[in-house]
Amino acid sequence: MFKKNKLPIIFMIATILTLMSACSIFDQTKQPEEAPSNTDSTPPEKDTIEEPGNKQEEQAVDLPADSLQKLDKGEQVLQLQNALNHIGYELNENGEYDEATTWAITDFQLQHDSLLVSGLYDEQTKIALDEAIDNDVEVVAGAGLPQTAEPAFTSSGTEVIANPYEQLALINKEHALPADYIPEDLVIPNVPFPFSEDTPKKQMREAAAKSLEDLFAAAEKFGLELFAISGYRSFDRQDAIFASNALKHGEEEANTFSARPGESEHQTGLSMDVTSPEVDFELVTEFENTKEGQWIQENAAEFGFIVRFPEGKEEITKYMYEPWHLRYVGEKAAKEITAQGITLEEYLGETE
Repeated sequence: MFKKNKLPIIFMIATILTLMSACSIFDQTKQPEEAPSNTDSTPPEKDTIEEPGNKQEEQAVDLPADSLQKLDKGEQVLQLQNALNHIGYELNENGEYDEATTWAITDFQLQHDSLLVSGLYDEQTKIALDEAIDNDVEVVAGAGLPQTAEPAFTSSGTEVIANPYEQLALINKEHALPADYIPEDLVIPNVPFPFSEDTPKKQMREAAAKSLEDLFAAAEKFGLELFAISGYRSFDRQDAIFASNALKHGEEEANTFSARPGESEHQTGLSMDVTSPEVDFELVTEFENTKEGQWIQENAAEFGFIVRFPEGKEEITKYMYEPWHLRYVGEKAAKEITAQGITLEEYLGETE
């Protein structure tokens, strides 16, 4: 009996073991399918390497290639205004080298000891601007020269200009220099003087002095004898000179040939009176008839000078004809003024 019923039991046990083995194999083969899958269509984050040129760069700031000055217009002036705004100024980008642009350049130059202050955009100013842009320097606008100032007037009622540093500053009976203005770059040009003592009237601003040396050297090559006689003159010195002339001739007549204090171009450091032995080193109208005087009329502009008070323009300049009085305005302006036969007032649009 026992032996007879033993086979079904063994068969049942074998069947159970077979089923268990099959289930185990099924689980092992199914397990990878049941593993969590990434159903998100976004690929997993990974570190990326930016290819050159993929990064958005800041817009390049281009600087003008040419020198620029007041009254210039065009694309290069627009470039300059954009560059100045990039470092901290807030100019109207109108493509016109106006008073505001002149102020900004002057202010920038005053903040750099290495630059001559002129209000003109020149090669050295370009280099300094380029360096400021490359180094992300932000200028404090107005730290060198405030853009706005309280209106000021001389004792005679003449308005005092806000920017006495600029090379094209107009100084006359309507526009005066501050009483305390003294150019910081005064030097003595290496030219002949009819006196030996060192006095302030030998001095000129550096750029003007260098150009005067070039002018005298060129004249000497033609066998001419030019002498410098009166350059820089302080406010106080001009005050004493005008008072003396007014005492001798009366104030109204004196003011036809002598400036009131503050109204003299000599205070700018950009003017020099010249003479020659032929007129005994005096400042007289006869100088125009000398070889030296005639050469000055024809060639001064090549060196950046104009005869500031020309004959026939007395109604505009309000001063008598002075063929000996040279004013430095830079080569570009000097050539344009001379070619057109106009005065500095006319060139700057400051005629009544």
